[in-house]
Amino acid sequence: MQELLEKLASLREYLDIPGKARRLNELDRELSDPELWNNAGRARQVTQEAGTVRRIVEGYTSLESDAQGLSEMLEMADADEREMLAEEQQSIQKRVDDLYRETLFTMKHAETSAIVRVKSGAGGTESMDWAGMLTRMFMRWAERRGYKVDLIDQVDGEQAGVISSEFIIRGDKAFGMMLPEHGVHRLVRVSPFDSNNRRHTSFASVDVVPEVPEEEINIHIPDSDLRRDVFRSQGAGGQGVNTTDSAVRLTHLPTGLAVASQQTRSQIKNHEIALQILKQRLYDIEVKKREDEEAKARGEQKKIEWGSQIRSYVLDKQYIKDHRTGVMKHNPADVLDGDLDDLMWAGLEWLAGKRVAEESGDDE
Repeated sequence: MQELLEKLASLREYLDIPGKARRLNELDRELSDPELWNNAGRARQVTQEAGTVRRIVEGYTSLESDAQGLSEMLEMADADEREMLAEEQQSIQKRVDDLYRETLFTMKHAETSAIVRVKSGAGGTESMDWAGMLTRMFMRWAERRGYKVDLIDQVDGEQAGVISSEFIIRGDKAFGMMLPEHGVHRLVRVSPFDSNNRRHTSFASVDVVPEVPEEEINIHIPDSDLRRDVFRSQGAGGQGVNTTDSAVRLTHLPTGLAVASQQTRSQIKNHEIALQILKQRLYDIEVKKREDEEAKARGEQKKIEWGSQIRSYVLDKQYIKDHRTGVMKHNPADVLDGDLDDLMWAGLEWLAGKRVAEESGDDE
């Protein structure tokens, strides 16, 4: 119990509970000002921040009170009573762990939806099949958590899988949870497409950006900077709309960045969706550029692992290894079916600077 109380005290300091309590008072005063509601953008921002801060402060206060009460009862309890209190102690331990996880969402816009793009690497059918497997993995993970997935665009491979897919995962802290998946994923397996049963290595990239509130994105794209192409929808969701050229692809000529939408039957609506996602991606590029410049000015060196291979899925040897955290899983079928939480939490610890790569067994 003493260890649990020490962890709580450490969390109090790390979370700056007194500072957050003062900030909550400020936000509540602003929320009670009728003038706030004349500015919808500011009102939403204050409401969201107040909700987040309130959840942390009230959650910690309640947890601290319960933990102190349990500690006092345990001091006076005999062996039988201690056994009866074991379940409550486990419950409090879980609440402490959940609160600790709140501290891992250090990135901006952690609470927003995640815009995810999966793209196959070189290697033809093998890589396309792998990109399709990753797309399914993330969608199954979202389904397990009760999140909603909007498929925006998908280009199917000729024989299997996908050349690329783009979708939005909507749910509590979807971007924060998905951010550790950003990077290159590597598959090693005996190929089902190789008649000689040889091992193949395939790569696919996963790009994750937040769905930033529209009022924060101050980006105007002149029509002269856009190329607009229309085409017939295909892939998942394309049935029923592929009789007309309803899908839209927008290419930002200065950067070469292209975004497509075939989500709806309406060409106009698909244009709006593609334009919005294009603005989100351009905004993300600008934010990263500013962060790089600020880091250089401070003399900091950014992690070179960020855009490189992050994880290997070695199916013929039945393991998955995350190269940043060292975490290994020996249930690849479950992981590929969406059982990703352990890998994601470890990745969040790594991103928050609370975890370094661990040495672990077999690696290829």
